[in-house]
Amino acid sequence: MDIETIRYYCLSKPDVAETMPFGPDTLVYKVNGKIFLLMGMDNVPLSFNVKCDPDVAIELRERYPCVMPGYHMNKKHWNTIIVDGSVSFKQLKEWIDHSYDLVVGKKKRSN
Repeated sequence: MDIETIRYYCLSKPDVAETMPFGPDTLVYKVNGKIFLLMGMDNVPLSFNVKCDPDVAIELRERYPCVMPGYHMNKKHWNTIIVDGSVSFKQLKEWIDHSYDLVVGKKKRSN
């Protein structure tokens, strides 16, 4: 699993935009103008942040050592996933899908 695989997976989802609002080292994926995944381009090991239902977030952190409270994020709603080979790509995609689904269900705010 590498950064390009995650990048292409995110971009394959409907209405996703890849942005870099936090500088040239952080990829940010949005749907409906809302972030569903952030990923540092120079993280070793590779890691990314995804949104998560708060009850599910706690369960995942207890079950998987590679899942931690969201780094620099609201710890209740975000998880940091360390891509260390301890879980399958299928599992990583499920966590990305969960985040996308949480965000896509919300309407874009009007200014």
